[in-house]
Amino acid sequence: MRRLVLTSLLLAIVVIGLGAYTRLTHAGLGCPDWPTCYGLIDVPETSIQIAAAEQAFPERHVEPAKAWNEMIHRYFAGSLGLLIAVIAFVSIKLRFSKSSKVRYPIFLPLCILGIVTFQAALGMWTVTLKLMPIVVMGHLLGGFTTLCLLFLLYLRINARRINTQGEKLAESQLKKYSSYALIGITILTAQIALGGWTSSNYAAMSCVELPICQGDWLSDLSFEQSFDLIPPNQESYEFGHLAHNERVTIHVSHRFGAIITGAFLAWLAITIFLKAKTPSIKNTATILLSLLVIQISLGVSNIWFSLPLKVAVAHNLVAAGLMLSLIALTYKLRQNSEESLYE
Repeated sequence: MRRLVLTSLLLAIVVIGLGAYTRLTHAGLGCPDWPTCYGLIDVPETSIQIAAAEQAFPERHVEPAKAWNEMIHRYFAGSLGLLIAVIAFVSIKLRFSKSSKVRYPIFLPLCILGIVTFQAALGMWTVTLKLMPIVVMGHLLGGFTTLCLLFLLYLRINARRINTQGEKLAESQLKKYSSYALIGITILTAQIALGGWTSSNYAAMSCVELPICQGDWLSDLSFEQSFDLIPPNQESYEFGHLAHNERVTIHVSHRFGAIITGAFLAWLAITIFLKAKTPSIKNTATILLSLLVIQISLGVSNIWFSLPLKVAVAHNLVAAGLMLSLIALTYKLRQNSEESLYE
């Protein structure tokens, strides 16, 4: 069970990276239908296949490279969904097995299965609704949610093995900081959502100067339509539908969110590192702070070097790493090594 969850956890990270790569290469509509691609289970590449595809979908010119980006993402996401279904089945089997001496979690695997099912629906709507920003952002958050719950499941399954090694993971004087860590998760979630909104509205390069936006950016700020969740009907939302000032507003909001998130997480990581006595908690705080420094550097690099693909994908993956390290820190602060974690 532990190996199953660990494999799905690693696969979820790959899926998030592939999703970012698909979005950043503008391949979200590389296939105009779902779950097939121009009616095929792979990508039309021969002249006969391309001619037939363009006849069936005259509104979309076939671009094999973009179509492969989209389909590879679908293959990996589908594999992850199947693996999660296996985890849910095994969890039920182990939970109700008379020979099992351990009460394995059952609610969490079923919850993950439900989320990944809804995530598949969001993937379909991303195509059928032509990259509507709220759907694209929801798809991003769904991927992060799946990853985080898989990680939480791994922590719970792994907890007893850790406890039997005799390592005390909770310190009474640090338990009060678990509430601050939960606040940190909330703040980071909001910042990731802002990042998804920035990306789905193609606002990443609306500000091209540092540390502030170019020109008289304050007069460009317009919050009236910048965060409308239901946009006006468009034939397609590819490459964005908002005006420049609205994209600037979204970008600036993401920058201010980064300042708030960075300051809070830095304070949390440094404070816990200085107060903790347990090596496990110190190490987790160090990882959190290190990832935070890397993430800020990647964010600055995105602006400084005009959104290079590798840096932008890494920005998504490090955000996932930040969230996982924060979840691990919160878990350890709240954990009592004397309690059973399988209830």
